[in-house]
Amino acid sequence: MTDVDAASLADRIATMPPAPSRAFASDNAAGALPQVLDALVAANHGHALAYGADRWTQEAEARFRDLFGADTLSFLTLNGTGANVMALATMVQPGDGVVCSELAHINVDETGAPERIIGAKLLPQPSVDGKLHPDQLAALAHLQGVQHHSQPGVVSITQSTELGALYTPDEVAALCETAHRMGMIVHMDGARIANATAALGGTVAAMRSFTVDAGVDVLSFGGAKAGLAFGEAVVYLEPTLAKRAMYVRKQVNQLSSKMRFVAAQFNALLHDELWIRSAEHANAMTSRLYRLTEELPTVVFADEPRVNSVFPSLPPAMIEPLREWCFFWDWDVSKAQVRWMTSWDTTVDDVERFAAGVRHLVDVH
Repeated sequence: MTDVDAASLADRIATMPPAPSRAFASDNAAGALPQVLDALVAANHGHALAYGADRWTQEAEARFRDLFGADTLSFLTLNGTGANVMALATMVQPGDGVVCSELAHINVDETGAPERIIGAKLLPQPSVDGKLHPDQLAALAHLQGVQHHSQPGVVSITQSTELGALYTPDEVAALCETAHRMGMIVHMDGARIANATAALGGTVAAMRSFTVDAGVDVLSFGGAKAGLAFGEAVVYLEPTLAKRAMYVRKQVNQLSSKMRFVAAQFNALLHDELWIRSAEHANAMTSRLYRLTEELPTVVFADEPRVNSVFPSLPPAMIEPLREWCFFWDWDVSKAQVRWMTSWDTTVDDVERFAAGVRHLVDVH
């Protein structure tokens, strides 16, 4: 990687163009979709029975059945960590472990919640892109039936992964087949399922192909990253696993008394496939940013983005000045790798201004 001279960098920083918004920090940093806010306001009139005994929640549950099948069951939650904890808590048995990628959100970014709250040991596996492979599950067969080891009981995969990689429907199906053959069940963390769906075909049928049709048993369906103000859902594609779900949701503090406000948001998001169209825009903005910066000599990309995140490595001296100008997060500090992420409300102007700022620091004209 070409070095960046500190003195010339300081000169360039002083003449940086106006910064865009914080449009590249995270899709968690974005506001809520206008349709979602309208739905919240509309649901705010009058009284409604609490804890999901309202017409908005009934409608949301019906919409999830339309997406995944008449036998599936959905439970609205407040946040992503809570959704994952609730899902896994209903899946593990005493002595079980949860097999996941070493990069999985449940392993890296949930403060040990699955292990502390559920009491199930995580069994993280090495991964370069956040994906698991069937042979990694098969390699754990020697633990099964041995009383001294946590039993591989649940597999948790993330779609799209924490590094923006995608499982194809065939890859999910192969994982599910191996897991089920070994007596395991499969959870999918779909915090960014909208972005994955947009990238893999942009239709409900495409989404079904890598979830219910592929053999996934329980799904955490992302709402906040897709444009809600707050709210996620746990969807039991295998309904027998939901036997204790209503009680577990309460135990792990995910039962909202005013659930109509979570449900109303989902009703707006799932109407006319707004969740997919918004994700298509976010993905397109990351692709545009990649195209505008990929040829800069000091900006090194490992892969072309598939969803709404990209992970370039930059000259270390360039990272902090660029971050102070327009905030983004580190990813792998040892590689000077950062994450740029777009969302439903990232504009073409945001992308072009940010790319211009990167070019300004690189000083390639």
